Amino acid sequence: MTSKASTTKKRSRAKATAKKEVNGKKSSILQIQNLPLGNIKPDPEQPRKTFNKDALQQLSESIEEHGVLQPITVRQLNGHYIIVMGERRYRASKLAGKKTIPCIVRTYENNDVLEVQIIENLQRQDVEPTEEAEAIAYLSEKYAPADIAKRLGRTDNFVRQRLKLAGLIDGFKHFVRNGEMTISLGVGVALFEPEEQQMILETMGEDFNAHQINRMIKDQTYDLDKASFDVTDKKLVPKAGSCIECPFNAANQGNLFGEGKMVCTKAACFETKKSKSFLNVIEKSKKENILLIPEIRQYWADDENNQLVISQLEKSGLKVYLLDDVEIIENPIKPSIEAIKIEYQHYDYSEDELKAELEEAMQSFNEELEQFSTAKEKGFVNGIVFHPETYQNKEVFVKVIEKSKDKSSEYSAPLANRKMADCTPEEQIVKINEREIRKKQIENNKQFEEVVQMIRETEYINSKKTLSTDEMVAFSISLFENNVDYMSQQKYFSKFLGDSSKMTKVEMVENFKKKLKKEVFHKLIRYMLTKQVHFGESNHLNNLTNISFYNAMQGYYKSKIDGIEKEYAEKRNKREARLKERITVLEKKIKELND
Repeated sequence: MTSKASTTKKRSRAKATAKKEVNGKKSSILQIQNLPLGNIKPDPEQPRKTFNKDALQQLSESIEEHGVLQPITVRQLNGHYIIVMGERRYRASKLAGKKTIPCIVRTYENNDVLEVQIIENLQRQDVEPTEEAEAIAYLSEKYAPADIAKRLGRTDNFVRQRLKLAGLIDGFKHFVRNGEMTISLGVGVALFEPEEQQMILETMGEDFNAHQINRMIKDQTYDLDKASFDVTDKKLVPKAGSCIECPFNAANQGNLFGEGKMVCTKAACFETKKSKSFLNVIEKSKKENILLIPEIRQYWADDENNQLVISQLEKSGLKVYLLDDVEIIENPIKPSIEAIKIEYQHYDYSEDELKAELEEAMQSFNEELEQFSTAKEKGFVNGIVFHPETYQNKEVFVKVIEKSKDKSSEYSAPLANRKMADCTPEEQIVKINEREIRKKQIENNKQFEEVVQMIRETEYINSKKTLSTDEMVAFSISLFENNVDYMSQQKYFSKFLGDSSKMTKVEMVENFKKKLKKEVFHKLIRYMLTKQVHFGESNHLNNLTNISFYNAMQGYYKSKIDGIEKEYAEKRNKREARLKERITVLEKKIKELND
């Protein structure tokens, strides 16, 4: 782990290099002159645009008392001096009422000025992140990210993230600048194309909402670990290349979604690769005479997406078999004690009980392995089962179920795929009933959607009435289902809905309503309070949610919080004392140089 001292040394060395050399050309010997402030002008092309007013006032007070300890750097132009480095000291000197300022006059060529300004600004600690990103993007036109990182004394990951942040549209840059949006979230949005960013911005509305943005990012990203294709394949879509090396793979932009997590942020490319890989599976099926089975039941065969998949198989010249039409034998996975412990983690099992479960699982595994090993002897053939949406697939053994009692007759297509005229009266009744059930489901979905849309257009949200019992029930269940993960449900809310094993969902709601207690409601609220806080750069001093949470917890855990605060305060005071000593030494050296 890199220490703060070593990082500071690196930055000092990088800064010294920037001062001594520009594009391989040595600068002139230092000659400090006291120049009138009236003859000095800021550079209109200076990449730094923002200056903290409070920090500037503090610096002016220091200059008023001690003077300017470090000279600024200027260049001559049209009878004036233009600031190259030190505009902040220049501004603070004017605030302090100074008439002159110590300067180093240098001569620069071409774009050397801008490059020096950028490097000098980036080596400071208070640079606004989007300006920092734009500056690094400028340097990237000339230098590789690794070279930029070396010049600035920063990590490669830092430079890559800032380069991505430079691609953020102005609407989101505004939120980063005013502190509403964290840098990591900004980089997450910047992973998308400008058009997609604009869509996210417009969807969010007028008020910034970090949680909504996070949800939209997740909706428009794809977990590459669950991709149906080989993410290392460079030839699947030659223009796109390998996902491993792709800049739209979030893993190549820092740990935005978790350590080493590969997430695709280019939806069109992902869908293209997914479709191409599926076509390859179809070709493999045809070439090697492998049965290709979609994970579709006859009951859902009329679903629009399922119909598209079925028609695609038919167009490819494949005979369509659904799950109801075949027997499948999969290669079993050998159980382990680790897997058993995870499966039964919410049960109070002893080591002996876990071993007993493992023995039973091993017995089942051996039986399944025997079935798999002898599958071909029993008339099974090679097959591939795939998911109709993700196209994820696995190789299995398959055997078509013989449905006809007449051995001379040929196997007929699944009922769901046959026209009504080709069905027997009995089959027509089944087909009619199945279609009616599906139509009712679709109608219910549409009816519910219409009701919700109607309510959203009313003044319901602005109602001043006290929440009804039904509303509190709805809110509690909504929080439970949509915000409490499975592990937390088992840990904190295992009896939330009571014994629901023999109840319909309607009965579950009614039962919950009868037994609703404010304690349960309060428990849900408190659970949400602990989950909705923000970590990282959104601490308890710059985020409304975090401030309110921190204040609320003082009433419960004041002594423990005070202990943590004290520990961090001691570390901070020691660090600041060391820094003060170092600054004092440096100030003495500067004074010696000036004398």
